[in-house]
Amino acid sequence: MQSTEVLKTIPLFNGLTEQQLTDLARIIAERNFKKGENIFAEGDDGVGFYILAEGQVKIYKLSVEGKEQILHIFGPGEPFAEAAVFTGRSFPAYADAMQNSKTFFLPRQAFVELIEANPSLAMNMLGALSMRLKKFAGMIEALSLKEVPGRLASHLLLLSEQQGSSDFPLNISKTQLASLLGTIPETLSRIFNRLNSKGYIESSGPRVKIVDREGLEALASGEEKL
Repeated sequence: MQSTEVLKTIPLFNGLTEQQLTDLARIIAERNFKKGENIFAEGDDGVGFYILAEGQVKIYKLSVEGKEQILHIFGPGEPFAEAAVFTGRSFPAYADAMQNSKTFFLPRQAFVELIEANPSLAMNMLGALSMRLKKFAGMIEALSLKEVPGRLASHLLLLSEQQGSSDFPLNISKTQLASLLGTIPETLSRIFNRLNSKGYIESSGPRVKIVDREGLEALASGEEKL
């Protein structure tokens, strides 16, 4: 698929004309990364941003002790590191490919010039950043106010909503999910077992089926404790 056809599928570029998409495609550099490969590190110069065309990417921070805290996990069609376009500063976190991934890299200066010529592109980007901020605020709230069972319940409900089904696969490993939820794999496994035994879910390997949605929603909101 040509890059202009891929760009049409990305919400960030909704409403752009064929000419604008062509202009955008001219400044894009395709960059491919193997599973586990680092895309950028915290502190690297923020010289541009990426759009994930294929694969899966995680954004994470490392503590002084080397503990990983996943901040975001992105799939095809999603931009990442776009704050670099506005700040021109270094990347504030790490990014690694979780699968073999194809990305489109958009250099900052060339993209800023396009924004100046196409205000609709700037509005789309502000909308994408606003949604990212909303998700990040929800994550901070969950990590600071909810206990781990509530965080897991919220995440499972979100996955169910995204995939349009009560029976769905986890899109990351349980070790990565533990990092995303701010806990450790052993604790996460115990909570999965308790959710199973109490009839909230049925899970086998990476697959989860929500059995008691109302109960899971009560756990997510804090109305019930596990």
